[in-house]
Amino acid sequence: MIYELLIERRAPIADAIPAPVAPDIPPADADHLGWLESDAIHILREVAGQCRNPALLFSGGKDSLVLLRLAEKAFRPGRFPFPLLHVDTGHNFPEVIAFRDQRAAELGERLIVRSVEDSIAAGRVVLKTPGESRNAHQSVTLLDAIAEFGFDACIGGARRDEEKARAKERVFSFRDAFGQWDPKHQRPELWNLYNARTHPGENVRVFPISNWTELDVWQYIARERLALPSIYLAHVRPVVRRGTALVPVTGLTPPRAGERVEHVSVRFRTVGDITCTAPVESVAATVEEIVVETAATTITERGATRLDDQTNEASMELRKKEGYF
Repeated sequence: MIYELLIERRAPIADAIPAPVAPDIPPADADHLGWLESDAIHILREVAGQCRNPALLFSGGKDSLVLLRLAEKAFRPGRFPFPLLHVDTGHNFPEVIAFRDQRAAELGERLIVRSVEDSIAAGRVVLKTPGESRNAHQSVTLLDAIAEFGFDACIGGARRDEEKARAKERVFSFRDAFGQWDPKHQRPELWNLYNARTHPGENVRVFPISNWTELDVWQYIARERLALPSIYLAHVRPVVRRGTALVPVTGLTPPRAGERVEHVSVRFRTVGDITCTAPVESVAATVEEIVVETAATTITERGATRLDDQTNEASMELRKKEGYF
């Protein structure tokens, strides 16, 4: 009898509690690019909120073009809270340099250019041979620019899928007063909480698209209809075959004795110093065709096209420890 009374008294209370309603959660992959974009915008705003004097590295390449669009979405209609910075080796593809200047002018943002040529003239960089690749020597010019302007953060378009050393790196990657990176001593980033605190002379390298893949980048470029330097699209170019790589024939990279020059339809998956950047055979003349081609590839873009990463399995990590981006 007492138990029945208790049940009768509890019933109205139970009835008053609404039944849980399943939330309307879309599938995890319903808007994959939207999630990546939102995460990158959050990171850019963290830089603006935590750092005193950041800069965004902009070369005119596809990854830095994506960063510019993300910065537009993060900060427009205001100005970017940082200048654009490019370290020019003096051996960059002219199409990319022209596009860099054009895009910066269209945005109306400040572009700072520092040159490895100037570092050589000042004796800061000494080449072993006149034809040596200047790619690794960018570290000296970059560190000098950081010291010149007092940058405490540099934002870049590096991604973890590019290379093993970059897969070790945090989104906010700490550099000591000498610009050096120690992969064994990095700050935790639990729950997307970032720590950008630095002492004078130290800085952080920030990678908002670290978790993106090459396919994500091309799909985002297609979605946002971003303009690109023409060398990313298929075009006929004189090349020579060296091992598994195609080397573009230019004034800086002439054919060696016995090599046969071929005119091949190629495109560049990544762009950098002419002396160490190789194209791949391709007929993909539109961004949509590149997306299809990228989805089918089994070789990373740096593994297929960056000659300086093929000299040693630890090439990238050794350069990063010395200050390379």
